[in-house]
Amino acid sequence: MLHIVHHSDYVAPPPTRGSFAFDKYRLVMDAVKQLSDQHIVHAPHAMERTWLEAVHDPEYVDQVLSSTLPHEKERRIGFPVSAEISQRVRFTSGGTWLAAKLALEHGYAANSAGGSHHALADTGAGYCVFNDLAVSANRLIAEGDVGRILILDLDVHQGDGTASLLAGRSDIMTVSVHAEKNFPVRKARSSLDIELEDGTGDAEYLRILSLELPAILNDFRPDLVLYQAGVDPHVDDRLGRLGLTDEGLAARERFVIRQARQQNIPVASALGGGYGTDHMAVAKRHALSMVAMAEENSRC
Repeated sequence: MLHIVHHSDYVAPPPTRGSFAFDKYRLVMDAVKQLSDQHIVHAPHAMERTWLEAVHDPEYVDQVLSSTLPHEKERRIGFPVSAEISQRVRFTSGGTWLAAKLALEHGYAANSAGGSHHALADTGAGYCVFNDLAVSANRLIAEGDVGRILILDLDVHQGDGTASLLAGRSDIMTVSVHAEKNFPVRKARSSLDIELEDGTGDAEYLRILSLELPAILNDFRPDLVLYQAGVDPHVDDRLGRLGLTDEGLAARERFVIRQARQQNIPVASALGGGYGTDHMAVAKRHALSMVAMAEENSRC
C-alpha cells in the first residue's frame, strides 16, 4: 500500500513569470492513480509558522507569508511568491512532516511534493522557498518522535540549503549524491558529499550507492530516513547531467528501501526534482518512483 500525502493547494496558479511547472503535482497524482489502485491519500496541515522560524530567519518567513519578498530573492527562487504560492509552500512543508509521521507507522510514505533542498535560512533558491526537509527533521527531533535522522539526497543537484541549515548537528546527517558540475555552482558541505561525473549511468550509480549507503546506515544508525527522491538523474531530464534510465531509477528506489527496511528504519520520501518539456513523462517518473518504493516496502 502506498501512503501518499497530497493537498489541492500543492497545485498553485502559475506565476506571472518563471519556468517552473506547477502542474506537475496534479499530473503526479494522475499518474499514481493510473499505475496503482493500492494507495491511500492523506491531506496535510499547513506547517505552523513557529516551526518554519525554527529553521528559517523570521524576517524571511514573514516576507514569504505576506508575499512581500524583494525582487532579488524572487529572482533567486525563480518565480514571484504570490499569496497562493505562499500558502502552497506551507502545505508542502507540512506534507513532508506528515509523510515522516506516516512512515514511522507504515515503514514507508511519500509526499507528492516537497524536497526543496536549495532553500537557505534567509532566502529561497532554485525553485525552493522553504526547506521542508530541514524544517521537518528539526520538528521531528524537537517533538521527540525520533532521535537521529538521515537526510539522503539523491536529487541530481546538491542539497546545499539542507547542508547549510543543518550544519554542525550531530543528530541529523546530510548525505548528497549529485552531479559534480551541476547547480549550484558553489556547493555547501554536507555531512557526506558524493560527486558524480557527467553521464554517470545505471551500473556505476548503483555501484557507488551500494558501496556507500549500507555503511552510512550501519555507522550513523538513524531512526528515520528522509529521502529526497528527485528523478532528475534521468538521462532525459532537462536540467540533469546524469544518465539513469527508468530501470535504473526503479532499482535505486528499491535499493534504498531495502537497505533501510532490513534494519527496521522507516523511510519518508519527498518528490524532489524532475524537469522536461513533456510534463506527463516527468510526472510518471515520479509516480513510478513512489510505487516502486511502496512495493519494496511491502516485501520487507
